[in-house]
Amino acid sequence: MSGRRCRARARAAWRAVWSLLWAAVLGLLAPAWAEVRVIDDQGVEVRLMQPPQRIVSLLPSLSEAVCELGQCARLVGVDRYTNWPPALAAVPRVGGGLDPNIEAIVALRPDVVLAATSSRAIERLRALGLPVVALEPKTHEDVQRVLLKLGQLLQVPDAARVWRAIDAAVSAAAQALPPSARGLRVYVEVSPGPYAAGEASFIGQTLQRLGARNVVPAALGPFPKLNPEFIVRADPDVILVSARAAEGLAQRPGWFRLRAVQHDRVCAFDATQSDVLVRPGPRMAEAARLMADCLVRAARSSPVTGGSAAGGSR
Repeated sequence: MSGRRCRARARAAWRAVWSLLWAAVLGLLAPAWAEVRVIDDQGVEVRLMQPPQRIVSLLPSLSEAVCELGQCARLVGVDRYTNWPPALAAVPRVGGGLDPNIEAIVALRPDVVLAATSSRAIERLRALGLPVVALEPKTHEDVQRVLLKLGQLLQVPDAARVWRAIDAAVSAAAQALPPSARGLRVYVEVSPGPYAAGEASFIGQTLQRLGARNVVPAALGPFPKLNPEFIVRADPDVILVSARAAEGLAQRPGWFRLRAVQHDRVCAFDATQSDVLVRPGPRMAEAARLMADCLVRAARSSPVTGGSAAGGSR
C-alpha cells in the first residue's frame, strides 16, 4: 500500500513538473505584446489588445510620422494629400481628412485610424466600431508629444530619439545663419484667405529659433485668417508664400507698397516645398533650412538695387 502511495505521489510530482514546463513553453510561444492604451488629443482613451498592424491615416503629418518611426508598412490607407515618403505612393487613398470615404476605410479593415482632432469623421468611425486616435500637432511641443504617442501606440521604443534628431537639425539650421539674416520681420502665408502662420504655430516657433520676428502675434492664434490690410500696416521685411500666390501678390490692394514686394524679398515656394513648410512633423528640419535660405537671400537683397529672395522655389 505504501509502495502504491509512493508511486502515485511520484506520478503527481511528474505531472506538476510537466505542467510547469508546458506553461513555460506556452509563455515563450505566446505574443509578447500587452494591451496598448493611448489617450488622444480629445482626451479619449483608446485600448487595443496589441499594437496595430493595419493603420489608416487621415492626416499627412501623421502618415509621415508613422514612416519616420520605421512603420510605413503598417499603413494600409492614407488621405489624398499624403505624398511623402515615396514608399506610400502605392497605398490606397481614402479621401480627405475632413471628407474621408468611410466605406473605403471600413473595407481596409484597419486596427486603428489616425485622424486630426478637427476631422468630422471621427464620431462616425467610432460608431462603426473602429478605434480612432485623434492627434493634431500645431507646435514643436505637439510634434514631440505626437511622436511619443505614436511610439507608444506602435510599441516603437526609440520615438524619443527620432524627436531629438529633428530638434537637433532645426537647431543646426539656426546656428548656421549669419548675423545679417537675423532680426528680419517676416510674414508667412500658409493658404489663401489669407491665412498666416502666427508666432504660436510650429512655423512661428521655427522662425523664432532662426532669429526672425513674426509680424503675426501669438495672441491671434497659430494660423489666423487676416484682413489683408493687417499685412499692409505690418509692412514685413520678408514674405514667405506659395509660388501660385506669389504671382498675384503685388495686385492685392496696397501690397505693391510693401517693402518686401518693392525690394523683391518674396520667397516663393513650389508645391513640394510648401508641403514641407506647412506639415508639423519629421520634415521640420528641412523646413527650417528652407526658411533659413530665404532669410539669407533676403539679407543679401539691397533696398536700392533689389535682389532675389525668391530662391525658395528656384
